[in-house]
Amino acid sequence: MTEARLRTGLWAAAVIRQANQDGHPAMVLRRGDADAGGVLAMLLGRDGRLSVLGQTRAPDGRPAWIRGTGADPVDQQAADAYVARQVNRDPDLWVLEFDAPDLMPPFEAVLI
Repeated sequence: MTEARLRTGLWAAAVIRQANQDGHPAMVLRRGDADAGGVLAMLLGRDGRLSVLGQTRAPDGRPAWIRGTGADPVDQQAADAYVARQVNRDPDLWVLEFDAPDLMPPFEAVLI
């Protein structure tokens, strides 16, 4: 039996709303496939540098996130270039941006 999946559009709307309510301004930068699109989360740090998270799976199969732009924060140009490459590969991607001063996701996320 496969695990039930929440539609991406619904998940994105809920995460954006929760982040905004928790004091982490957030917005949708790009809408992808509403049913099953992947998500990139751009985390905007205190100093204007960013970290871009991409969806993946943990070794045990659970949903997880990986820092696609690497362990260290990057500038806006590097983040935008990474997002553009990913969207080129997968036009169904959603891109969400969160104000995250500590560069930690303001939503429930397992980072690997």
